[in-house]
Amino acid sequence: MRTQVGIIGAGPAGLLLSHLLHLRGISSVVLERRSRDYVERRVRAGVLEQGTVDTLVEAGVGARLLREGLPHQGIELRYGGQSHRVAFEKLVPGRSITVYGQQEVVKDLIAARLAAGGDVRFEIEDVAAHSLEAAPYLTFGGERLDCDVIAGCDGFHGVSRPSIPPGVLQVFERDYPFAWLGILARVAPSSEELIYARTERGFALHSMRSPTVSRFYLQVPPDADVDEWPDERIWAELKARLETVPGFTLETGEIFEKGVTPMRAFVAEPMQYGRLYLAGDAAHIVPPTGAKGLNLAVADVRVLTEALDRFFATGSADLLDSYSESCLKRVWRAQHFSWWMTTLLHTFDSDDAYGRRLQLSYLDYVTSSEAAATTLAENYVGLP
Repeated sequence: MRTQVGIIGAGPAGLLLSHLLHLRGISSVVLERRSRDYVERRVRAGVLEQGTVDTLVEAGVGARLLREGLPHQGIELRYGGQSHRVAFEKLVPGRSITVYGQQEVVKDLIAARLAAGGDVRFEIEDVAAHSLEAAPYLTFGGERLDCDVIAGCDGFHGVSRPSIPPGVLQVFERDYPFAWLGILARVAPSSEELIYARTERGFALHSMRSPTVSRFYLQVPPDADVDEWPDERIWAELKARLETVPGFTLETGEIFEKGVTPMRAFVAEPMQYGRLYLAGDAAHIVPPTGAKGLNLAVADVRVLTEALDRFFATGSADLLDSYSESCLKRVWRAQHFSWWMTTLLHTFDSDDAYGRRLQLSYLDYVTSSEAAATTLAENYVGLP
């Protein structure tokens, strides 16, 4: 069996890459170890940058996104008993974010690939990449897939990155001393826009997934056990951290999903070896405070699509050779923004009174300086 691009992973990066390549007349096969039902139900990111929305719409997979997504023209920073709105429509005119769950993006992409006759295979075991420097091929379940290029879009725990020989990659990583307890609840959002709340009790985020489903996060210890957080305790803590401004009441409802997410950062350089190219979480992870994970994956795929189009159309590998360098500029900018948002809004046990007062002072600067607020807005909605 042969194809031009073998893609490992049917998350948003792998599926979008397959679809964009299809639009350029380039064949691909997508291999995914999980079931279709699993990947379509796997709840992850939900904030799409302007560039991500534009990419999906231009690729013809944005109809439901435009119909059901929730456009936002700002976010709220809440601290010290006050609310401060970062107004995108004023600071970055014409650009915004859209709240639309990652699992919904995956559903749309799977439907598009299957409707176009795309080869997407689920529940594939024992995927392995071979001969990366010469004539690459993939093996799985006793079969062999020869290809010109392999795209590793299989996440942090996938097989792609470990296929690169030892000593090639330089790894940069950081573990934060807290985690996020996230929940989905059947309750209408209590705010029209996302609320980022910094309190002495810890960070909280009010988000949403639809007009009837809300998403919340709480800063918790890194070893937090979700079984020790019954619904009543979660709502009480969310109220304590979000009901800190006059006139705001947090509505509660049935919690139907909860989980604890570690806060960490990771970058592997370079994002390529031979004819293997890493994209998305296979190459980098950011703490979710800046809402960059899915958006970085889409940015990687855009760069890789252009490089592969050039390669198959002309035989030139110049864009493929510079793929990692091109992507890492955005990756490190997103790493910095995510680190900045995380340190700005979370409490650290290691901070003394001086450190916490300094944090509040910087929040005051961000909310009082148009230049600082513009920098936040530009990074949040995504640079062109």
